[in-house]
Amino acid sequence: MRNPHNETLSSDRIGGKPAGTSAKEAQPERKCVLTGRLDARGELVRLALSPDGDVLPDALARAPGRGAWIGVNAVDLAAAVANGKLRGALARAFKGASLSIPADLAERTRAALTRALTDRLGIELRAGNMLLGTEKIAQGARSGAVVWLAHASDAGSDGPNKLAQAWRVGEDAEGTGLRGIILPLDRAALSVALGRDNVVHLALTDAAAAERVAVPLRRLLHLLGSEPDTADAASAACEAIDTKGK
Repeated sequence: MRNPHNETLSSDRIGGKPAGTSAKEAQPERKCVLTGRLDARGELVRLALSPDGDVLPDALARAPGRGAWIGVNAVDLAAAVANGKLRGALARAFKGASLSIPADLAERTRAALTRALTDRLGIELRAGNMLLGTEKIAQGARSGAVVWLAHASDAGSDGPNKLAQAWRVGEDAEGTGLRGIILPLDRAALSVALGRDNVVHLALTDAAAAERVAVPLRRLLHLLGSEPDTADAASAACEAIDTKGK
């Protein structure tokens, strides 16, 4: 049974059912201070300047005051911190303000984005927008209730493939690329984030919730330098990270 709510979802909403309009195309663009490249706001990470002059990651891009955007991966960010390139770029962006850039900024940024993602997943679980467990997800998928499907990075292949098949059946989408994604979090991290034992598979039943989850997930994947990689490929590399990016 096709879920009519899915028809409004973006084709770029990570792990969700494709629709006609790209959310990435609709987003305002920002310029990376390191490369000068323009990209969708949701792909880049904002760095904010604290009142004390500390440069800190702003995972959800909501901190007040001046900010600067970076669109490089964690390895390149760490190198830019070490060789002074980031300091020079931020000095221009922050118009000569006194700056204190932590040597481990890349790791702090990864941790902040990961925390933003796990916090959001926890919020959606408490709000009643999430299904956990293979049987519940399969039942919801076959009934057309699932709008977003994801799996732990150590999920293996059988579970993700079976749930993807149930999802395609429920959406009358056999023969399409509809599938779940492998998150950059293993089952231990997901279990801690959601306060449940052995969380391997999870699904969202609300389109707005899926869009909210996609915000920190897209930024985290961009920082990690991940290429799109679907759950159907988990049998070849279950450690791969999936995204269609936000």
